[in-house]
Amino acid sequence: MNQRTPPGQIEIIPETAPFSQEQRSWLNGFFAGLVSLDNAVTPLSPEQGAAVMKGAAGDGDDDEAPWHDQTMPIAERMKLAEGRPIRRKMMAAMAQQDCGQCGYNCHDYSEAIANKSEARLNLCVPGGKETARMLKALYEDLERAPAAVSSPAIAPTAPVAAAPATEPGRSRDNPAKALFLSRRQVTKPGSEKETWHIEFDLEQAGLDYVVGDSFGVFAANDLGLVDQIIAMLGASHTTEVNGKTLREVLLNDVSLSPAPDTLFELISFVTGGAQREKARALASGDDPDGDAANLDVLAALQKFSGVRPHPEAFIEALEPLQPRLYSISSSHNATPGKLSLTVDAVRYVIGKRKRLGLASTFLAERIKPGEQLSVYVQKAHGFGLPQDPNTPIIMIGPGTGIAPFRAFLHDRQATKAPGRNWLFFGHQRSAYDFFYSDELNAMKTSGLLTRLSLAWSRDGTEKFYVQDRMREVGRELWNWLADGAHVYVCGDAKRMAKDVERALVDITAQFGARSTDEAIAFVADLKKKGRYQQDVY
Repeated sequence: MNQRTPPGQIEIIPETAPFSQEQRSWLNGFFAGLVSLDNAVTPLSPEQGAAVMKGAAGDGDDDEAPWHDQTMPIAERMKLAEGRPIRRKMMAAMAQQDCGQCGYNCHDYSEAIANKSEARLNLCVPGGKETARMLKALYEDLERAPAAVSSPAIAPTAPVAAAPATEPGRSRDNPAKALFLSRRQVTKPGSEKETWHIEFDLEQAGLDYVVGDSFGVFAANDLGLVDQIIAMLGASHTTEVNGKTLREVLLNDVSLSPAPDTLFELISFVTGGAQREKARALASGDDPDGDAANLDVLAALQKFSGVRPHPEAFIEALEPLQPRLYSISSSHNATPGKLSLTVDAVRYVIGKRKRLGLASTFLAERIKPGEQLSVYVQKAHGFGLPQDPNTPIIMIGPGTGIAPFRAFLHDRQATKAPGRNWLFFGHQRSAYDFFYSDELNAMKTSGLLTRLSLAWSRDGTEKFYVQDRMREVGRELWNWLADGAHVYVCGDAKRMAKDVERALVDITAQFGARSTDEAIAFVADLKKKGRYQQDVY
C-alpha cells in the first residue's frame, strides 16, 4: 500500500527519493529530530530503525524479499517490489530459483548489476525475455536516477561479483571437460514422453558433488537448424565471423531460441515500411501478429524473409549460448566418479516445423558415447539431505522431478542412513512411465524405501496426481511431519508445486487440528527452518 507522510510530520526526504515509505518515514523523523523541529514525529525504536536501515542497504534476507517465490509470476513480484530501491526491483525481476545458472544467486546477480560490476543483463535463463526486458528497463532507470541521498546512517552496499572459480568445473565461467558415457530410455514405447537416463564419467574432470547439486551442460545447437539459418541469410557456412566460420559460431556460441529483441531491432534498421514498424513493435515487447512467443531465430528470419542482415551484424544481434542445468540423479557416495541425469527430450511442432529442445535433444541423440563436453557442478542453494541421517524424509517428485530423489535414495543407501524414506512419484501411465521401476521396487523390498506412493494421471477415467495421493494418506503424512520429517518437492513450479503446498496446508489443518491460517503459518515455518525445500522450475 502506498502511504504518504503522516499529517503533522515535516517532509525532509522527498517522495521521489529512492527509499521505501518505511525508510522515508524513519529518515524524516530522524532528521527532524536532529534539527529539533517541534512537529517531528517520534523516531522509531532502535530495533525498528536498524531493520529499516538493513532494508535501505539492500540486504538480501528473504524475509525482506516477499517476492522470492519461484511459483510467483513476474507481474506479482514486481507489484510487491513497488516503492523499493531499484536494486531490489532488479532482484524481483529474477526467476527466484537461486539456480546459479547465471553464476550468482538472484540477490547477488541483482546487486552486481546495480553496482555495475556485471554488465550482462541476459543471464537469467529461467526468467527468459520477461526478466531480460525488465532488467533493461530498470537499468535505464538506474542510469537516469539522481545520486541517492547521502547520510552517515546509511552505508552503501559493497559491489557484488561472482566468486572467482578456483578450479575447473565449479563455475559456468570455468567449465571442465567430462566424458559422455551412455544413454538409455526410461520411458517405454507407447509413452507420450521420451525420457532418458544419461551417464557421464567425471574422473578426468576431477569433479565431485553432493546430492541436491545440479549439473551444467554446454550443448551445441542442431546442425540442421544452423544450416537452415545460413541459407536464410544467403551466406556461406565458411563465411568468417570473429575468427571462426559462421557455422561454428552458430553451432557453439549463440542462442537460436527465442529470437532476442536485438534481432528485431537489427531487422528494423535494414527494412522499411510496414515491416519496419512490425519489427520495432516486436523489439519493444509487443505482439502485432500474435506469434511472438513462437519466434525463434529461424522463425524470425522466415517472418521477415526479404531481409538478409550481414552475417557479422546478425551474430552480434544474437544472445550468447547459455548452459543448461539439470538436477543430478546419482550419488557420488554410491558411484564415485560417475554422474547421471534424468532428461525429457523436448520435441514439438509449430506450424509445419519440428522444434527441438537445445540440451535435451543434444543429450538424447546428438552427442556420441566417448565424446567430451564442457560441464560444471552448480552447488545447491538450500536443497539437500538433512544433516542428521536419522531424520525421516518425504520426497515429492513427479516426472523428471524424481531425479534428485533417486540421488537421495542412493546416497542414503550408500551411507547406511537409518532415517525413513517416503517417495511420491507420478506420471501419466503406469505401463509406460514408471521410471526406475525395478530400482524403486527393489528399494521397497529391501526396506530402504519405507513407503512408495504412486499417482497415474491417465490410467483412470479421472486425472489423479501426487497431491491427490497425499490427501489420501494425509493422516500418516501428518504423523511423519510430527516426527520431524523434512519435505522435498521437485518439478513444475507453476502448477505442481503450488498444488502440493496447498495439499500440505489442507493436511496440516485437518490432521493437525489447526485453522487454515495456522496451517499456512505452520508450512511457512517449515520453509523457514529448512524442513520444506523445493527444487522447482
